[in-house]
Amino acid sequence: MKTVKHILKNKPAVVYSVTQDISVFDALQIMMEKNISALLVIEHDRLMGIFTERDYARKIILKGKSSKDTLMHEVMTTEPHTITQDEAIDQCMQLMTNRHFRHLPVMENGTVIGMLSIGDLVKYIIEDQQQTISQLESYINS
Repeated sequence: MKTVKHILKNKPAVVYSVTQDISVFDALQIMMEKNISALLVIEHDRLMGIFTERDYARKIILKGKSSKDTLMHEVMTTEPHTITQDEAIDQCMQLMTNRHFRHLPVMENGTVIGMLSIGDLVKYIIEDQQQTISQLESYINS
């Protein structure tokens, strides 16, 4: 069974995060610089929430708020769904599809150890299928 651990071992170990008292504008700056679409909100090594481009669109833009005057704790998604590195990739894909998530924090012993995106899952599945096809073609041709 393929698990989240298989994906994480091929990703950089860095997890981008901010604190609850940072402005949304500053968080967006980080997201732009790192070319990411979600940031974890962590205080004292504890996951407090997640902030995504979707949160920005729905909780700032559509409500007419200023990203410079709004703090992260006002708009972050609190208590995000998390997974462990032992979670099956198929289960993660189903969870993301059914609940319309694009990002899942990966936890181990109460600590964030990674972040899984829908893009990570799709990339892994495509690579795995290509490897299977190559193996089958090699078997057929031999």
